[in-house]
Amino acid sequence: MNNSIKTLQQMLIDEQATEHPSFPRAYIPIPQRTDKTANGLTQCIMDYIRLRGGQAERISIMGRPTETATGIRWDKSHMTRGTADISAIVGGRAVKIEVKKGRDRQSEAQRCYQSEVERAGGLYYIARDFDSFVEWYNKTFAT
Repeated sequence: MNNSIKTLQQMLIDEQATEHPSFPRAYIPIPQRTDKTANGLTQCIMDYIRLRGGQAERISIMGRPTETATGIRWDKSHMTRGTADISAIVGGRAVKIEVKKGRDRQSEAQRCYQSEVERAGGLYYIARDFDSFVEWYNKTFAT
């Protein structure tokens, strides 16, 4: 387990200890976090941003299921093509984060979306692992 994950786990424990001061700290379970999967990395990033005072939400463009007489039909999403996986606000600034694991690469629609975000003054980051994200975040939002 990398140091950034351990630091995040400690931040989550500290949050629980603050929220529940009468609960013995030694009995607070260690939150399980990993950046080995896209879902795990997304959760780590969202937790970190939130714990550092920002706001973050996961964006899904999957569409929606509609029940029909013959079964379930998936309706196309009306979200912007190429939208990043995480939309956040940090220090009053719009931040969009695309999570990529393994061989996953940006699509053309995602590159166009990145250009739009940056042209509008927002920040766009491609996260491949939690250590690199934390390094970028701390450098970008140094207090």
